[in-house]
Amino acid sequence: MLTLTLPRVASLVSLGLLTAACGDTTSTEAMDASAATEQTLIIDTHIDIPFRLHRGYVDVSKATDGGDFDYPRAKAGGLNAAFMSIYIPAAVDEAGESVALADKLIDDMENLANGHPDKFAIATCSADIEAQAARGVISMPLGMENGGPVATSEEALDHFYQRGIRYITLSHSKSNALSDSSYDLNEAHGGLSPLGKDMVVRMNNLGVMVDVSHISDAAFEQVIEISQVPVIASHSSLRHYTPGFRRNMTDDMVKTLAAAGGVIQINYGSSFISAEAREYANAASASIIAYQQQNKLARDAQELRDYREQYRIDNPYPFATMNMVLDHIDRAVELGGIDSVGIGSDYDGVGDSLPIGLKDASTYGDLMEGLRGRGYSQADINKIMGGNTLRVWRAVEAYARAQGNPTVCAG
Repeated sequence: MLTLTLPRVASLVSLGLLTAACGDTTSTEAMDASAATEQTLIIDTHIDIPFRLHRGYVDVSKATDGGDFDYPRAKAGGLNAAFMSIYIPAAVDEAGESVALADKLIDDMENLANGHPDKFAIATCSADIEAQAARGVISMPLGMENGGPVATSEEALDHFYQRGIRYITLSHSKSNALSDSSYDLNEAHGGLSPLGKDMVVRMNNLGVMVDVSHISDAAFEQVIEISQVPVIASHSSLRHYTPGFRRNMTDDMVKTLAAAGGVIQINYGSSFISAEAREYANAASASIIAYQQQNKLARDAQELRDYREQYRIDNPYPFATMNMVLDHIDRAVELGGIDSVGIGSDYDGVGDSLPIGLKDASTYGDLMEGLRGRGYSQADINKIMGGNTLRVWRAVEAYARAQGNPTVCAG
């Protein structure tokens, strides 16, 4: 496993909005969760609202009956910025429809922001996050989950940068034109493809963060070798607690990521957090696939959906708890240091599998209270909740400027 330490191109984040980090530790730690959220810039690097709205529109500027995120809940949780996931399913990528879907999902987020400028704003640079937080609106920077769209042409990366994409998860559930996937046993490229290696360089030069969530272990090592700036794992957790689950990161990977200045943003999904929930997911998947094959059913058949629902009724889901999420954070800090950990909840992306205590976007303050209970100072909590992510983003912007590509802000 590589343990390269790349040159730092930006110092640790120093934010006017994070002045609580410099205050009296005793008085700060005595604050309740609601007071703490007012002094902490909270950035969640992975929320799947775009695809949720694509599947069935709801007005998330108001309270909604379903899902994990809407404006009232996010505001109650103190959220300042949510990286909206421009998620491209592997099947859409393989069908040659990835660019159209990505553009449509971005359109939807722009429409949400334009329709509710008192509540949401698109963010395209790190400075936007601070400015929009000062105005009291929730920032919506954009991350592309599955890099298939930018592999379709020479111009595609520039196009999606101009549309606001500021990180790209190189692959998703299947290996694609850029990278092998942690979910796909067919590791056709042995890591990154030649195009994928070139894409990492181009993303560095342009100012797009590289996201190593979902990619294979070999691809991760190659990204670390190539990237001249820190990278992120926008919604991953620790394999230590879910043995054999390749989607999570090993201890050595966390150490390597941290040594290169990167950040792992912890995913809340129970099957990412708990071995019991992971085993349940494997057993449920095997049972559902067997039923589908025996009855020759399409993936979207109502009979198969009914079978899934009945399986869950007959076999209650073993939800993780917030304390288990805190265990992942503790271990990641132990492995990589306090500057290497953030949050990437995967709200609206992991279905009904969120931990007890972290069920929706109103609970960021509860997580902070949990961190405080584990002995973290307010300065350290500020790093975990958003400061570390901003540090990486600023480093990526600084490197791109040095290559002649100025930072583009929404303003």
